[in-house]
Amino acid sequence: MGTIEEEIKQKKFQSEQHKAIVNLMYTSSWLYNQNSARLKKFGITPEQFNVLRILRGSHPTPLMLLEITNRMIDKNSNATRLVEKLRVKGFVKREICPNNRRQVDILITDKGLQLLAKIDIDQKEWIEMQGKLNNTDAKELNRLLEKLRS
Repeated sequence: MGTIEEEIKQKKFQSEQHKAIVNLMYTSSWLYNQNSARLKKFGITPEQFNVLRILRGSHPTPLMLLEITNRMIDKNSNATRLVEKLRVKGFVKREICPNNRRQVDILITDKGLQLLAKIDIDQKEWIEMQGKLNNTDAKELNRLLEKLRS
């Protein structure tokens, strides 16, 4: 991967800030595609992986669909469709809440937890393979990204 100018074949930007935003969006897409290809061997998408991680984080406490949606990285994802696809694969289960029959609780299954354990091993290797950012670089990048969103 070269400079952003080389990658998108653009010689000039309006400003360094404009270049940074384009670079960030391009890099985000590149990372998404890398992650998508990596997760494909596990039979899930990055969005489904995100739902499973959210449910593992709350395990054994179930979550409602709205809670999952609020915690998702991509707020435009169709959480209902994602949960249903994961249910069909046996990675999550949906249950009627005993205290409120209108509420549906969503839980990760043992099969879902086992899948995440496999992905965790692969993810550690994937992150180490990227290896271009040391801890200091990663902290600075996180600080700058949080500054951009504040």
